[in-house]
Amino acid sequence: MSIEQYQQTYIQNNFADRIGGANYGKDTAIYKFEKIKRAKAAAKKDFPDVELIDMGVGEPDEMADAGIVAKLAEEAAKPENRGYADNGIVEFKEAAAKYLKEVFSVEGIDPVTEIVHSIGSKPALAMLPSCFINPGDVTIMTVPGYPVLGTHTKYLGGEVYNVQLTEENNFLPDLSSIPEEICARAKLLYLNYPNNPTGASATKEFFTEVVAWAKKHNIVVVHDAPYAALTYDGLKPLSFLSVPGAKDVGVELHSLSKSYNMTGWRIGFVAGNPLVVKAFSDVKDNNDSGQFIAIQKAAAYGLANPEITEKIADKYSRRHDMLVEALNELGFKAKKPKGSFFLYVAAPKGVVGGPSFESGEAFSQYLIREKLISTVPWDDAGSFVRFSVTFIAKGEEEEKRVISEIKRRLGDVKFEF
Repeated sequence: MSIEQYQQTYIQNNFADRIGGANYGKDTAIYKFEKIKRAKAAAKKDFPDVELIDMGVGEPDEMADAGIVAKLAEEAAKPENRGYADNGIVEFKEAAAKYLKEVFSVEGIDPVTEIVHSIGSKPALAMLPSCFINPGDVTIMTVPGYPVLGTHTKYLGGEVYNVQLTEENNFLPDLSSIPEEICARAKLLYLNYPNNPTGASATKEFFTEVVAWAKKHNIVVVHDAPYAALTYDGLKPLSFLSVPGAKDVGVELHSLSKSYNMTGWRIGFVAGNPLVVKAFSDVKDNNDSGQFIAIQKAAAYGLANPEITEKIADKYSRRHDMLVEALNELGFKAKKPKGSFFLYVAAPKGVVGGPSFESGEAFSQYLIREKLISTVPWDDAGSFVRFSVTFIAKGEEEEKRVISEIKRRLGDVKFEF
């Protein structure tokens, strides 16, 4: 055996079981987003002169507000902002508390003990299980959904119990369906509203039910709310923390990524129960040294100007209206969501005189390869595809052109439902 082969062998055998152990990297399965990436590349190669309409990316299509960018530049030039931020600056915490009060009517949040910044929501979700999960403990997740909290639960030797989100239940989890044995071992419940990918919104009645259920079973609620301020048609943004008793049972994660077009800036916050916030802060302190202070100050500027988000929401609402109308004219049963920039639509069964679709993934692949329209399939709880209204378009006329082009491309076939 050569030295290179020996080194490769011992490295391979040293991988942790949580990522596959000695079999790490040998899995030949192709995952959903890699399939989408490959299909997009193939479609561009086969049809180099046809525009690929990307409605799969869950990322804003515009820059952050000019005022936020200017604030970053101003603060980045100050020498006092160059150092470690650790668990955050007071200015950002106070701005977050004021934002929760003004936008979501959340009263009584102490910015010192009940808010801490995070480098976006994803790291916060990754770290929270370290505060609670021991081997054998359970995290309750919803599917379809964002898996990070569950991934790190498994890394720590915990288990994940999935609750399906179905159209019949308005894409809200049926908490009464969770077995008592699971409830007895569960430490965490993950919720996300407005929801990715379904676009569904929660209600105060549902959150009130969640609080009572969590108290009954001694379970900590983690409400992931990156789309909470992106609501439409007069629906007021709703925070889990606005419901009486919510702060007794959990925390809410906010992010400026989607609501302020700041995905790459990596800034958000965890708010709510002071013990959870303290535990998260301690774990966080051993994982990172805080986000750049200039970014925190620019984010504070954004939080103080929620009209920025309102303008963004108006754009997404307009695009949703156009997309829903176009799809429904083609035979789909699309319903405009009350929040988020996602439209979750049941996939057709096939094309009359053409291919059949046994899954959302099959339909999504057809859209990419045959129609050069990129979407994301979700087959966890039925055959669905997710359209995102964050497609590239500068202004209303360009938005109309893109939607019209989608309708034209899909209109040359007849779908079976």
